[in-house]
Amino acid sequence: MGFLWTIIIGFVAGVIAKFVMPGDNEPQGFILTTLLGIVGAFVATWLGQALGWYAAGQGAGLIGAVVGAVIVLFIYGMIAKPRAT
Repeated sequence: MGFLWTIIIGFVAGVIAKFVMPGDNEPQGFILTTLLGIVGAFVATWLGQALGWYAAGQGAGLIGAVVGAVIVLFIYGMIAKPRAT
C-alpha cells in the first residue's frame, strides 16, 4: 500500500510543483509533469529514509513530495533542450 500511496502523493505533488515553479523550459504536458512529480515523491522518500527522517517503509508526506518534485522539475529544466517560442 505504501508504493501506491507514494504514487498518489507524487501525482498531487507534481501538479502543485508545476504551479510553484512555472517556467519556459518546464514540461507542458500533464502526464510528464505528473510523472516527474511521482519521481520527486520517490526521491523524497528515498532521501528521507537515507537521512533518517522517515522509518523504513514510511513514505514522504505531501510537503516532502512537493519539495522532491520541485527539485526534479528544476533538474529537468536544466537538462531539457530549450523550446523555440
